[in-house]
Amino acid sequence: MIEYRIATNEDIELLMSSRLEMLKVVNDLPEDYAYSDEIVRESRDYFINGDQTTVLAIDEETVIGCASISYIQIMPTFSHPTGKRAHLMNVYTKSSYRRKGIARKMCEMLIHDAWDKGATEISLDATESGRPLYASLGFLDSAECMVLTKR
Repeated sequence: MIEYRIATNEDIELLMSSRLEMLKVVNDLPEDYAYSDEIVRESRDYFINGDQTTVLAIDEETVIGCASISYIQIMPTFSHPTGKRAHLMNVYTKSSYRRKGIARKMCEMLIHDAWDKGATEISLDATESGRPLYASLGFLDSAECMVLTKR
């Protein structure tokens, strides 16, 4: 039976191993890829100190899935009176466990968490394979955002 739980700081090693595995798979990196000290350090710090919630899906003692939601606070607006927004990210399930509702369950837990925390909007960046899941959860494509990236 699969256990779903909100990760705590005591789960830091599980969080880090699942995030680094997810990054390799999503970015098509080789199994022996070596991450920079910076990304490892900053990821660890964010899991411990960042305004986020992460769900782990565990089968026996193996993490088979993870998903995170990060929270940001902006100045309140008419459409977002609390100023609280959330960004769903790093939704990942090991390949042998896919198409069994695991990602859906993790996302539903995080959506509930966001609404409970007063968020008025949840955004995400979707892969093509993830789009059907997110659409079925009610996410819509948006054309209202522009982005400036530091180079």
